[in-house]
Amino acid sequence: MVNEQRPLLAGLSAPGGTRAEQLAAALESRIRGLNPGSPVGTIEEIRQESGLARATVSEAVRLLRDRGVIVIRPGRGGGLFVADQSPVVRLRHTLLGVAGEPGTVADAIELRNHLEELIAVGAARCRGEDDLPPLRACLDDMEAAADWDAFMRANWALHERIAQLCPNTMARAVYLGTLGHLTSSTARAADRDADAYRARRLRIHADLVEAIAAGDETAVRAAVARHNHTD
Repeated sequence: MVNEQRPLLAGLSAPGGTRAEQLAAALESRIRGLNPGSPVGTIEEIRQESGLARATVSEAVRLLRDRGVIVIRPGRGGGLFVADQSPVVRLRHTLLGVAGEPGTVADAIELRNHLEELIAVGAARCRGEDDLPPLRACLDDMEAAADWDAFMRANWALHERIAQLCPNTMARAVYLGTLGHLTSSTARAADRDADAYRARRLRIHADLVEAIAAGDETAVRAAVARHNHTD
């Protein structure tokens, strides 16, 4: 079923992101324009076509499911199917669709900064105890990152986790759309003390996570202000 389309591996050569993220992007590009309910295939079919490990394919499927792009139907005749996308999901796709236009990275940074407090305060109000270990795991990934690109991937993963906790679906869709621009256009920490800069950014993100964990909206706003204005 999947092999009737253009090869998935053609979409995996783009730089940036994990293999799962690249596969998710390739799948999303493939199914764009298909009607809701259209079959996408099965995890095994995608694994065979892409040549990637089952865990990588499963993670790509999870990303697409969480974004509202596909649904998973179990049992006989089940598999992956195009989701009936809401206006919020279509809005996010519109934001992602302008990638590559002049000025969009700067626009994305400005828009994200304006939304950062709304997203983080919403997360602080709605987070549960089970939501906290994944946030701290992202911090651990940032601290353990072997290079700048890995550090930034963990950074974006943390912000996406925080956004998923915010109950404002429209703000969340716009915010995640801005992350789509930034994850593909990350500036490198060149010509500065990269280790010191990473340490400052890690501390700021740790403060933000702990403020969210405590449900302390004043501390969240202070952490967001430092996040948006610390060089």
